[in-house]
Amino acid sequence: MAGQVWARGLRRRARAVGRDAGMVTSEYAMGLIAAVGFAGLLYKVVTSGQVRAALQAVVEKALDVQF
Repeated sequence: MAGQVWARGLRRRARAVGRDAGMVTSEYAMGLIAAVGFAGLLYKVVTSGQVRAALQAVVEKALDVQF
């Protein structure tokens, strides 16, 4: 009885492994594409005129602080 339960669990795990074959690579590729797209979008936003001016103002204000 215990052997049958163990064998059934082993077969279930073997089938689960077969279903997931190849998914890791495709998920990794989609994540990489999304990350590159987000990085490109973030670069465009940060290098825009308004954001660049705001960041420069923050840095200049931080450098003008008296200690």
